[in-house]
Amino acid sequence: MSKLTRQGEPTTTKRLTSSPLAGPYPPRTECEAQQRGITLFDETITHNSDSATAVATETEPTANETAQTGHNPAHQDSTDQSLSQQEHPPVGSAPAAASAEETSHSAPGADDKHASEDFASALENYTTETEEAVGEDRVIKGTVLKLTATHVVVDIGTKSEGMLPLAEVLDHEGKPKVKAGDEIEVMREKGQTEEGYVNLSHQKAARLHAWDEVEKAHHEKRPVKAVVIERTKGGLTVDVLGARAFLPGSQVDLRPIRNLDGMKGQTLEVTVIKVNKKRGNIVVSRKELLEGEQNEKRNKTLEHLEEGSILTGVVKNLTEYGAFVDLGGLDGLLHITDMSWGRLTHPRDLVNVGDQIQVKVLKYDKEKQRVSLGFKQLTPDPWLDAEHRYPVSAHVSGRVISVTDYGAFVELEQGIEGLVHVSEMTWSKRMKHPSKLVNVGDQVECVVLNVNPGERRISLGMRQLATNPWDALHDKYPVGMTVEGRVRNLTDFGAFIEIEDGIDGLVHVSNLSWTKRVKHPSEVLKKGDRVKAVVLAIEPDKRRLSLGVKQLQPDVWETFFETHHIGDVIHGKVLRVAAFGAFVEIAEGVEGLCHKSEAVDGNGQPLHLEPGVEHDFKIIKMSAEEKKVGLSIRAVGEEASRSEVEAYKQPVSSTSSTIGELISWKRAGNEGN
Repeated sequence: MSKLTRQGEPTTTKRLTSSPLAGPYPPRTECEAQQRGITLFDETITHNSDSATAVATETEPTANETAQTGHNPAHQDSTDQSLSQQEHPPVGSAPAAASAEETSHSAPGADDKHASEDFASALENYTTETEEAVGEDRVIKGTVLKLTATHVVVDIGTKSEGMLPLAEVLDHEGKPKVKAGDEIEVMREKGQTEEGYVNLSHQKAARLHAWDEVEKAHHEKRPVKAVVIERTKGGLTVDVLGARAFLPGSQVDLRPIRNLDGMKGQTLEVTVIKVNKKRGNIVVSRKELLEGEQNEKRNKTLEHLEEGSILTGVVKNLTEYGAFVDLGGLDGLLHITDMSWGRLTHPRDLVNVGDQIQVKVLKYDKEKQRVSLGFKQLTPDPWLDAEHRYPVSAHVSGRVISVTDYGAFVELEQGIEGLVHVSEMTWSKRMKHPSKLVNVGDQVECVVLNVNPGERRISLGMRQLATNPWDALHDKYPVGMTVEGRVRNLTDFGAFIEIEDGIDGLVHVSNLSWTKRVKHPSEVLKKGDRVKAVVLAIEPDKRRLSLGVKQLQPDVWETFFETHHIGDVIHGKVLRVAAFGAFVEIAEGVEGLCHKSEAVDGNGQPLHLEPGVEHDFKIIKMSAEEKKVGLSIRAVGEEASRSEVEAYKQPVSSTSSTIGELISWKRAGNEGN
């Protein structure tokens, strides 16, 4: 049997009517009836158990007929199914068919008319039942038979079974909400599956059932409950009164939410912002509802918002510079500097998102709707009486909260911090960084050195708790004592020698050698060398210890001044020449200066002195305090002349020498020179 409406072909409405061959009169003979039957059943043959054999033809309906019957393709498919079932009636219907046939032969006129009326009545009843059972625009109740991996099989009555997608009955966790035997509301969809099942939709039925409530809520702008089912492209799919609706991502909250997947299963209160019944679309918004609530809260907050007022808010967001607090529809900024009297590295050290805290309104700009908040202002400033609570020399304890290159900050109480400078941590000068002694979180004991409430500063010391080794240094290392230590460091002006832990002495470059002019201590010493030195001076207040290395040897200057006097003629070698004269080495480690005015010969002519040249010099000046010796070459010539005169004054020998001979000898001596 051919269906009246075929899938993939244009929908044609079919109606049952009398054959045009029959005319207004019933068939006169059986042959004529058979001939007419052949013409009538070339496509569709239908049997009715309550009447004589009915004949169906395929004709186009009129407009009035279409309007009266409300005919649609789904209804026609149902009609085809019923007709197909009647084409093969049960065994019990055979006698009735035979009886009808006998009646037709016995009473050709009235019986045909009676049979036609019975057929019309049966057709009307059949059409009505079919429309009520499987109409596409009606919600029908079915029974779940079984669940497959992808579909749900439902018995919808009228000996028909249908299938709907399993995804339509899954909750937010992906589990089916129905099981075999449950009753479920469905609507018929167009077409059939390959297995012959009727296409069904549970969502369409749920949407139709909830449509009136959704439209009513939309017109009244009344909020409704929505359960988040799953995340989709651009937003969320939610269940509203049994119907699926779309919640755009931009309408989920006042601010964008990055993790929409985390909202599965949540029940939200939303408003319906768009309804398209023709397409079956419902769009909802949560943001619109939240904005309304926020505006209402803001208006209430603004009624009693003024500078100095104390409010309760919820921490909404944290940044590096502070925290935003929701005061009730209005956000205020709690800057990090107004969070604590002490030091905070980040706002999270004091508060977290979601915390409910009390704050004080510090400033309110009505035009820009900006509110500055304070948290520390709720408690008194601890620095007001810090000077009385932490007197100088008092012993205190605290927690190290920060370590820098120049020291460590110690928290004595909430809002009170003190600095232990690196120089006040230990008596030793060897510590390069405070982290070598303390770490963040350590509990330390300190001594108050100074308090400045105006600048909010407290100076602390740790070394004061230990004995100052410099106080007993005079008794331990008296001046003149020879000590031994390790060269710890070299500088341009000297070398530091560690004689014990924390005690360093300085050997100045001038105290390295008696005889050698040292420009840098590296010429004599090396870092790490073990050397001996003599204690020259001790200054405990300044933590200074002066040492000398050359003092271990006799002073060559003292020896020189003891063995030489002014007027002595000594032999020396020119070391270096300056514009004003020449420096001459007159003994090992002892230098003298020959001024250029004293560097002349016996005739008064200047002499050119060069390094390395040796001459006889006469000592003309000596200063033991300044360690200076003045030399002269001219004085040596004058001394020679004086010697000649003295020799001339001596008595003449018994020889025959005369004065003339002496003069001649003198001239010869001058010419030889």
